[in-house]
Amino acid sequence: MVHEEKPFFPEEPAGPEIKTAIPGPRSLKAVKDLDHLDGNVLLDVYAQIASIAVGYNNPSLILEATTPEMTSALINRPALGNFPQHDWLSILETGILKVAPKGLNQVFTAMAGSDANETAYKAAFMYRRRQERGGPDVDFTAEEILSSMNNQAPGAPNLSILSFTSGFHGRLFGSLSTTRSKPIHKLDIPAFNWPQAPFPALRYPLEENTEANAAEEQMCLNETEHLIKTWPLPPAAVVVEPVQSEGGDNHASPAFFRGLRALTQKHNVLLIVDEVQTGVGSTGKFWAHEHWNLSDPPDMVTFSKKAQAAGYYFGNPALRPNRPYRQFNTWMGDPARALLFRAVVREIERLDLLANTARVGDYLFAGLEQLAKQYPTEIQNLRGKGQGTFIAFDNPQRDQFLKRAKTLGINIGGSGARAIRLRPMLIFQRHHADILLDAIEKLVKSV
Repeated sequence: MVHEEKPFFPEEPAGPEIKTAIPGPRSLKAVKDLDHLDGNVLLDVYAQIASIAVGYNNPSLILEATTPEMTSALINRPALGNFPQHDWLSILETGILKVAPKGLNQVFTAMAGSDANETAYKAAFMYRRRQERGGPDVDFTAEEILSSMNNQAPGAPNLSILSFTSGFHGRLFGSLSTTRSKPIHKLDIPAFNWPQAPFPALRYPLEENTEANAAEEQMCLNETEHLIKTWPLPPAAVVVEPVQSEGGDNHASPAFFRGLRALTQKHNVLLIVDEVQTGVGSTGKFWAHEHWNLSDPPDMVTFSKKAQAAGYYFGNPALRPNRPYRQFNTWMGDPARALLFRAVVREIERLDLLANTARVGDYLFAGLEQLAKQYPTEIQNLRGKGQGTFIAFDNPQRDQFLKRAKTLGINIGGSGARAIRLRPMLIFQRHHADILLDAIEKLVKSV
């Protein structure tokens, strides 16, 4: 299909161009240098594991990279906790905080997605213990101080973070204990005795399984409440992804997440929404949890990937550390990455990329629906309708599908055991969707 739309960037390739096998002979020879030399051009709908927002070599980002601000941030990197640079507040207000989720007007910056979740967990624990202690001005007891150095209660309290089956929240020690997506991430690593609740296993098509899915989600909410009330290490927070992105692209309804928010408020447990992969526009809204229409915002929202920067947003001032060095490391974020995030935000606004992603996502989903009707054994459980380009489906020979896609000029990724996940950049347009749909049709036809 030919569209009259103009590419956002006129110098982009007209389409994939495959000159050799992938990897080709020159790449194999130079693999130690990670240098791709064969001249192949691929349509990338994986985007460095969902981390590129506005395209490779984006002119606006290149321009940002050459500014005096960026030069200073790169060569004079500050230890932000002690010596923030003079314009750090301005950088935050014009970038990271400009796109803060509704109701969350503060940010704690971090180094990566795992780090963002780790520091959010620490904030939840400190908040909980200050409540139990009687407020932020109540001093630590001698017993707390001494026992903390022996990794024992009450200084190291018997608390937990509740996560969900198949969730992914990172690979550091705390975040890894909440990660449940693949054993290979967790093997040989000591873990905390923290609870996991079942995440809804929805049946597709959604419109044909309304009652069964509602019952499934209610069962999961019931079990979540049971764990909150009975787990021997009481949860200080619940962490959840809007879409379980590494664990198989598992979705739940807005009603499920509204129910989860009500549970956390009922039991005085914080809600942390992990938007590391879903955030910054790929669902057609800047933050995926906007689709839930919550009456009260989450307590914290973590971010990274497309943002280039990382950290967590929050609104309650009581989530700030009440003493110096309680949440601390040398860097505590990166002004250079914050400047890139600001440039990404401006590019999203300039090109109206949220509307573009919502529009193209609907077009792409409709095309995949047609293919799923023609090839139902090859495109199963199509999901992500109304979620921008954050779309996935299952394939019985997923790994071979991904490998063969490269021979047609498509770089695409998987998640979970069988899912093929689409993670195109926000500049993905309908003519790109046509290329992708044509390749997918060729792949499923050839089986």
